[in-house]
Amino acid sequence: MSVEIQPVTEHCDELLAALGEFRARAHITQRWGERLAAVLGGGGRLLAAGNGGSAAQAQHLTAELVGRYRDDRPPFSAIALHADTSSTTAIANDYGVDEVFARQVRAHGRPGDVLMLLSTSGASANLLSAADAGRAAGLRVWALTGPAPNPLSAGSDEALSVAAPTTATVQELHLVAVHMICEAFDAAVERQQRLRRLDGQRRGGKQRVRQADGKRLDGTGR
Repeated sequence: MSVEIQPVTEHCDELLAALGEFRARAHITQRWGERLAAVLGGGGRLLAAGNGGSAAQAQHLTAELVGRYRDDRPPFSAIALHADTSSTTAIANDYGVDEVFARQVRAHGRPGDVLMLLSTSGASANLLSAADAGRAAGLRVWALTGPAPNPLSAGSDEALSVAAPTTATVQELHLVAVHMICEAFDAAVERQQRLRRLDGQRRGGKQRVRQADGKRLDGTGR
């Protein structure tokens, strides 16, 4: 008995085609990961949001930062806004669904923080409101979207738009982007830690030299 595999192979072909175009712009994830390491390493915060499957991917990103992506490292502040169900439902009830993320951005965001918004359509009203709130509050707004042009890409400081015809393929490449951001983030954090260790060693060496010089001057080093 033959098995119909055409939908499966078509899905793979579509993913491979989209991945080729995505790869040409993948350098953006490197820059985002490095910038995120600088912001979070300096005490800043990442806020992330999405709807449906994009909400799950936003939470995937924050989980990798609060927990770890691969190697052990310190935790960093990252909040998936949809995950606070009490706040989300209260805001939706009192202010409307379009405000569920924007109000939380105004509550938690500080100038210099990063707001990451994920949307396959790039047209979700609550994410557009969040982008407006983030920029007004001085946050750096990044977006992962489906094909451009779209309103969310236009309303963000930077956007990585996936040129794919189906929602599934867009989401699959958004997950690739999330992991690439984490790769770049962890590499940047490791560089920061290595530089701090070297700086500490240099300072320790200078301190020992000063102590030795002091002993020679007061005669205690004889």
